[in-house]
Amino acid sequence: MARSQSPLRYPGGKSALAEVTASLIRENGIGRAHYVEPYAGGASLALHLLYTRQVSDIHLNDLDPGIWSFWHSVINHAEELIRLIDRCEITVDEWHHQKSIYREADTSAPLKLGFATFFLNRTNRSGIIGSGGIIGGLQQQGNYKIDCRFNKYNLVQKIRKINRYRNSIHLTNLDAVEFLQSSDVTLSERTLYMIDPPYYEKGSSLYTNFYGKDDHSAVRDAIAHLSKPWIVTYDNCDEISDLYRDFDQIEFGISYSANKKRTGKELMIVSPHLRFAERTVELIRKRLPTPIAA
Repeated sequence: MARSQSPLRYPGGKSALAEVTASLIRENGIGRAHYVEPYAGGASLALHLLYTRQVSDIHLNDLDPGIWSFWHSVINHAEELIRLIDRCEITVDEWHHQKSIYREADTSAPLKLGFATFFLNRTNRSGIIGSGGIIGGLQQQGNYKIDCRFNKYNLVQKIRKINRYRNSIHLTNLDAVEFLQSSDVTLSERTLYMIDPPYYEKGSSLYTNFYGKDDHSAVRDAIAHLSKPWIVTYDNCDEISDLYRDFDQIEFGISYSANKKRTGKELMIVSPHLRFAERTVELIRKRLPTPIAA
């Protein structure tokens, strides 16, 4: 995938998995399936699969009220959101104003909250909304300024494209465990879950809704009971490897942009429902940034 399809920037985003996911879909005969992300975030991979007709529908869930409000606005109020983008001034004063709106987390005004979330995502370092500082600093003395990731024209084009596919995008604002349990009952058999929980290590510095040990265990239990195929991606650490010890695991490298560009180790964990051919394993090792041998 040449570039992210999402208007949002996300640390550890999984757009690099596009080719691997498409290969798994083909190998398992589930093309044009429903594709599900319980932690939607930037949803770049989901959008790519929808645009290339690998899947028929995408189901985006995110508990974060700001992220949900942004996607709700893109799907249901795109032109109003675009007007806010066109008219906004990208300044430190505006950053403070939008940050105060984001902190209120008022989902009764999703357009207002969604725009604030979007503004902070585009103007904070690495797109980290909660704890990420402003690009260039409050004094704007850094090498990069607050507006360096805010190309209005390109972002508006992405939003308009997503809105054109709105009838194939299904949005929810549920706790991930609740969403996994309910969607497994309601969705068709031709469904693939791509599950990307908050990182086990350093999750509190990256996510508004980060997890403790018991949360990770609860998610694992919900995943283990899914009746439909799934893929899980996590930061590669001993605790996660042990938690998912009953399932096939493949280690790979992926580029991160949080704070500084680097390549880290991650785990892909695959459900027993999926055939995981050697071709796809090799694709993971060859095509992803700086692959790491298993």
